[in-house]
Amino acid sequence: MKKTVAFHTLGCKLNFAETSDLGRKFVENGYEIVDFKSIADVYVINTCTVTALAEKKCRTAIRQAIKRNPNAKVAAVGCFSQVSPDEISKIEGVDFVLGTNDKHLLLEYLNEPVGAGFARPDDLQAGRADPAPTTEFVTAHSADDRTRTFLKIQDGCDYFCTYCAIPYARGRNRNDTIENTVKLAEKIAQSGTKEIVLTGINIGEFGHSTNETFFDLIQALDKVEGIERFRISSLEPNLISDEIVDFVATSRAFLPHFHMPLQSGSDKILQLMKRRYTRDVFAKNLQKIKSAMPHAFVAIDVIVGFPGETDEDFEEAYQFIESLPLAQLHVFSYSERPNTPAINFPQKVSPQIKKQRSERLHKLSEKKHAEFCKTQLQNPSKVLWEADNHNGVMHGFTENYIRVSKPFDANSVNTIEQIASRFLASLGMTMSSRTE
Repeated sequence: MKKTVAFHTLGCKLNFAETSDLGRKFVENGYEIVDFKSIADVYVINTCTVTALAEKKCRTAIRQAIKRNPNAKVAAVGCFSQVSPDEISKIEGVDFVLGTNDKHLLLEYLNEPVGAGFARPDDLQAGRADPAPTTEFVTAHSADDRTRTFLKIQDGCDYFCTYCAIPYARGRNRNDTIENTVKLAEKIAQSGTKEIVLTGINIGEFGHSTNETFFDLIQALDKVEGIERFRISSLEPNLISDEIVDFVATSRAFLPHFHMPLQSGSDKILQLMKRRYTRDVFAKNLQKIKSAMPHAFVAIDVIVGFPGETDEDFEEAYQFIESLPLAQLHVFSYSERPNTPAINFPQKVSPQIKKQRSERLHKLSEKKHAEFCKTQLQNPSKVLWEADNHNGVMHGFTENYIRVSKPFDANSVNTIEQIASRFLASLGMTMSSRTE
């Protein structure tokens, strides 16, 4: 009988792409992938460290796997494992703790006798107040969805914002070459996938390790035959250039969909966060997008309750965000991260106030999303239909990320359909899995 493996992934699209790559390796080595709630021989939890809540969910998933099958091999891999290997290794029943540098080597550890200890490479034992020392770029892409693939084009970050642990978990900025990235996109196209989402930690910095640029990359990818849609997962506001905006507006396959991490609408808080732009720069670059593509879907990330954020600061930020032509907000409550400067900042904000501010911004997001969808009802659109059957209903997304539905039709799966405005009944886009 085949051995079985079950995966549970937390966090960002990049984690999901890397889990999918791990899954393919397991299948190639004779394993069968089963649901995480099933009895399996191996459980793999791909962890996240972006917030304390994410880490709590990681610990819960690990303990669930151990309880489900005490005889299984349990591996905790990824970002939380990178920054806090000792904490995870103390959970009785965990067999492997591999960080972001080494999670792609999990099968090698499974196939080698490791005694009673933990498979933790030397770099995980190094000072965890420093970035992960790796300079290697490991490619990855998801393959669980016939219609859409998340393609990892970049890893790591050199920005070191004062609230963020990701540079310590993921290491420094790095990427593969444009040539190799295009080859992988061509391979994905051969599988029949229609849409690729470009993912990474700070994808706008693509090319620094290969003397290339993100703009060069998207120009090259736009020529890949068979891929009819490309989405850019997230771009730092300071990296939204005129040439990128103009190219997306006129390209063959890149879609009018942008995600920008604003984080705060207060210049005072942006400075404390060590962000690389002011709110005026953000507004100017957003206006570039909306001028070139009035129908573009633009979403932002916002953090509430950062140390030092007064009622006045929040109100200033709220009024600024309310004034912007946005389609959605992803709202996060500030969470203290070990080894980050902000953990020592004064003027902490209480959980109750964080909750109140978060609720206000969530309501604003709902309002803006509904208003954006309403403005698009008169526009004919193309929808890529997905395979999931929800009680006889199928869903898909327009070019500018409006979620629509129709009665399930198996022949429509993975097809792009031109639809008239009367069919554009938005169901409201599901919030990101990272949204609190």
